Amino acid sequence: MRENLTITKKELVNRIAESTGQTKVVVKEVLQQFLDDIIDELARGNRLEFREFGVFEVRERAARWAQNPRTLEKVRVPAKRVVKFKVGRMMRERVCDEEPPEEPMQAQPESPKREVAQQTPPPKPPPSNTNSPF
Repeated sequence: MRENLTITKKELVNRIAESTGQTKVVVKEVLQQFLDDIIDELARGNRLEFREFGVFEVRERAARWAQNPRTLEKVRVPAKRVVKFKVGRMMRERVCDEEPPEEPMQAQPESPKREVAQQTPPPKPPPSNTNSPF
């Protein structure tokens, strides 16, 4: 299986500069302004729609009760605003729906299948002997 790479803004700037013939400085300024404007519009509560790519919007998440898994204590989670992204058609077709490119299969040991154990009550202890020291 192919290891996923992390692509940085610097790498994107380099790619765009190379493919457009613009300087890295200009591309970086344009890209940074684009990202800043997205953040500013979302902060104002606006929805951003990029046809074929996707839609960014801010939604209110209601306050709720949650449970600390370690202590099982109930805690109040306050309401908050979250950014949602809905994938557009082109991205969905290329990223989500399309089968990943086939890579040579490497021999991997087959993992044993786990069977679900039947729930049976534990066996009853033998009757205690009142004369036993145990």
